[in-house]
Amino acid sequence: MAPADRSFARRRLLTTAAAFSGAALLGGTAHAAETRQHPWPAQFPLPDGFQPEGITIGANPFAYFGSLANGDIYRASLATGRGSVISKGLGTGHATVGLKTDRHGTLFLAGGGSGEIRTVDASTGEILKVYATGGTFVNDVILTPGAAWFTDSFKPQLYRLARGGHRTPEAVETLPLTGDWEQGPDFTANGIERTPDGSALLVVNAFANGGGLMRVDPRTGVARTVDLGTAKLPNGDGLLLLGRILYAVQQQQNAIDVFRLNDTGTRGTAIARITDPRFRIPTTAAAWGRRLYLPNARFDVEPTPQTEYDVVAVHQF
Repeated sequence: MAPADRSFARRRLLTTAAAFSGAALLGGTAHAAETRQHPWPAQFPLPDGFQPEGITIGANPFAYFGSLANGDIYRASLATGRGSVISKGLGTGHATVGLKTDRHGTLFLAGGGSGEIRTVDASTGEILKVYATGGTFVNDVILTPGAAWFTDSFKPQLYRLARGGHRTPEAVETLPLTGDWEQGPDFTANGIERTPDGSALLVVNAFANGGGLMRVDPRTGVARTVDLGTAKLPNGDGLLLLGRILYAVQQQQNAIDVFRLNDTGTRGTAIARITDPRFRIPTTAAAWGRRLYLPNARFDVEPTPQTEYDVVAVHQF
């Protein structure tokens, strides 16, 4: 069982305040730049055959995408929509599913069916380290002040990779999920986020109660069902928390359901649903300025090297 992140909630509150003020400043800057010059593209292509799933945006207006086909990382400018592959993956069977970047420019990658976690230098594209989890499908990742946390879609457990110290961790720790957690016979856990106060983790459970959200204690692994009223997340994928507003991407429904959470993340109220005719099974979302950016995974078509993929931007709620 993973150890507690000391002062997890207190540091999260401080981090949230700093990040939120910074995001407001960056958002204002980005919006002003659009107004003064020309609009940034609200839709732009990814390489044919790329098979995107995850997206992350760091301190600068560049988005990073992972490939399900071979684990490549593609970086695109939000200002122009142009980009290139900046890191080659390990090939077929070594997908990149969810990914996040920290303020030091390190990318944390969920390796899907390879059971791997990988770290990559975003500036050079170098693969820094590959970790074996012993898991079956490492799906998504969220960063906390002391760790990177990953979901496994076929096992009732999370993975914790320590971060923030001077030494590179040698191994991944496993946190079994208990309490209200219900492991389905098939794909179960998906997206992961933090509660607004940073005291716990939020994990999509596609099986429990027809699809819902679980609040997980990072010290014990005890999961409790988040009260979302009558709302369900049967196709819940990526989660994005901005303040107390939680965006839950419902991929097969071509929609984003929006909830207002209480501080501890035990309860949420559905306040909006975002849809767009350009959605073609979006999977995850990242924010820049007043926009949400989502890759279209196109899971409804058989992928080929010629299959077209793109990214769309919509306004935040």
